[in-house]
Amino acid sequence: MNALRLRDPYREMEDMREAMDRMLDRAFAGPQVGWQPVWNLALDVVENDDEFVIKASIPGINPDDLDITFNERTLTIKGESKGDEEREGARYHLRERWYGSFTRSVQLPTQVKTDDIQATYDAGVLTLRLPKTEEVKPKRIQVKVDSSKLIDAKVKK
Repeated sequence: MNALRLRDPYREMEDMREAMDRMLDRAFAGPQVGWQPVWNLALDVVENDDEFVIKASIPGINPDDLDITFNERTLTIKGESKGDEEREGARYHLRERWYGSFTRSVQLPTQVKTDDIQATYDAGVLTLRLPKTEEVKPKRIQVKVDSSKLIDAKVKK
């Protein structure tokens, strides 16, 4: 049974302030014991009538070092970017390139044909094409208004 809960704008503002505090604490806290940098894999997920197209920016990573899995509408991309070895006596003036392991998962809203998933890698961009199953593709239905006019309608399941 669902309980009706009154909206409390002051509590919502307090929750938002606490979330911002946590975010800023993590951003400016700096390295801690056991700390590892988190690499947020940038993705574009596009849906059209026939498929999902997912693009991931992974420059400098060997495609053989990627582990891409699809299980029950969830796509997971795992990999590792190996950092340069630090040289004895070298002084870094700036070091911004990320390295380390990364994992990114995306849940899709519909089923796909898992046997027909394609992955390509070009110029640091991984492109995945996940075709939709036939039952989730939109079907075109003609609606007859009278004997002289036809209207096309598009239906999604």
